[in-house]
Amino acid sequence: MWRYADGKLALDRAGDWISTELAERRNLVMYNSVGDNDYNTVKTIICAYQMIKPGEYAKSHRHTPNALRLMLDGGAGVYTVVNGVKLPMIAGDVLLTPNWCWHSHYNEGKENGYWIDFLDVPLVHLLEPMFFEQDHGKPQPVTEEPLKHDFWFPYASTQQELARAKPDAQGVRSITLSTPVFKTIELRFHHLAAGKATRKRRTTASSVFACTAGEGTVRAGNERLEFARGDVIAMPAWTPFAIEARNDAVLFECTDEILLRNIDLLREEDLA
Repeated sequence: MWRYADGKLALDRAGDWISTELAERRNLVMYNSVGDNDYNTVKTIICAYQMIKPGEYAKSHRHTPNALRLMLDGGAGVYTVVNGVKLPMIAGDVLLTPNWCWHSHYNEGKENGYWIDFLDVPLVHLLEPMFFEQDHGKPQPVTEEPLKHDFWFPYASTQQELARAKPDAQGVRSITLSTPVFKTIELRFHHLAAGKATRKRRTTASSVFACTAGEGTVRAGNERLEFARGDVIAMPAWTPFAIEARNDAVLFECTDEILLRNIDLLREEDLA
């Protein structure tokens, strides 16, 4: 588990020393220090906190791994450009940068912008079709500024969908975002009212959860962890877990379940 308060502080300090001229992206990578692992968050997904200061832009590049961003904090003027399409980055928004799309990030506002990056880099590393290309020219030109787009999921819309979703037997409301451009990762939001908990289960899928609202507790294996807004929780495959909300909580989930399902390796088990 990684705490946003710690990550934000580290990025703020890094921002005093490292500009986007020295480092193309100012990231705090969340690697799971298990065994000899020194990179992955879970086996197929890597996550990082990222920060961009007012007046900065992260230069355009593209790569074969799929990527997405969950916005945490930032005032007006923070946005990303994906293949020329300008998309705002507002707290709670999810923005996609699929395989081989040019993407760059900008902050024309007055406040630092913070978000979480999710990429399937570990999977692509394993399979080896890793390609990366930088655009060494000027900032990526904006060709379109739509009011809605398949690569942009505004948090306001997500909250409305969650409110309409039918609760499961435990009272948890969940939605899956429509992301047909992704074949390796699936994205969901879960709403847990105060005192509600997910069923205890385990699955061969690996997931990463990020809290976008509220507070609660996750029990994973023999661990009991308290989480708050912005915190990130790694859930490796076949780990027994359950999540309980202390107050109204919303969690974002990035999972490789779609991949496991499509190659007939998904197994799930409810636990007493």
